[in-house]
Amino acid sequence: MATFFEKNVLITGASSGIGMEIANKLANTKCNLFLAARRVEILEKIASDNKNMPANIYPIECDVSDKESVSKAYARIKENAGYIDIAILNSGISHRTDKLDYDSSVAQEIFNVNIMGLVHFIEVLLPDYKSRRSGIIAGVSSLADKRGFSKSGFYCASKAAATLILESLRVELKNYNVKVITIKPGFVKTPMTDKNKFKMPLLIPASKAADIIVKGIEKEKSIIEFPLMTAIGSKLLRIMPDFIFDTIADKAK
Repeated sequence: MATFFEKNVLITGASSGIGMEIANKLANTKCNLFLAARRVEILEKIASDNKNMPANIYPIECDVSDKESVSKAYARIKENAGYIDIAILNSGISHRTDKLDYDSSVAQEIFNVNIMGLVHFIEVLLPDYKSRRSGIIAGVSSLADKRGFSKSGFYCASKAAATLILESLRVELKNYNVKVITIKPGFVKTPMTDKNKFKMPLLIPASKAADIIVKGIEKEKSIIEFPLMTAIGSKLLRIMPDFIFDTIADKAK
């Protein structure tokens, strides 16, 4: 994994799911690995479990939805490494809601993590990235960014926003030699999706998702979307007439 060799790498949301699997995978590479999440005790266990691996692992407590927490976390990173080469901004949450329990506080929580969590870290990273004229920002969105699926409107909206934020940055930062990558997973088996009570087609393990993401970052793909058939299906849903989508979504809810 030459892209990550002797680099300073940040992973947010590293305490579970895809983030944890990426951390365990990159532990096999000689690099400085900064793991950020609220549950720092889990990050410390990841570091302990990989203490004999080539990577130097630094657990950092951070709530991405809190701007001050992100600023403090990045200050700690700079104390240890000076800068970040590759930022994998993976933090995300989801809650299903419907007309019977429609709650703006749920929307606020999802948007604060899935949108503002992304924005907060980009804000602290950009000055160093622009001055050094190098770096990679890999933000995790979702294939759910194409339509407003029943009971998942807040989540879908947050991922659509994340996709557009990353897309605009990809263009804006090109002249600074900063690569911006949008990661769009389909259904991945994680503690977040374990709560789902509906059928999740083409569900893949988090370890496989981590492999795909790491390989995609190494190739500096603009968009990493998987599994292939789910990605194709999401594109078809995007151009599908509303009356057809409504009928399909109503049966699937």
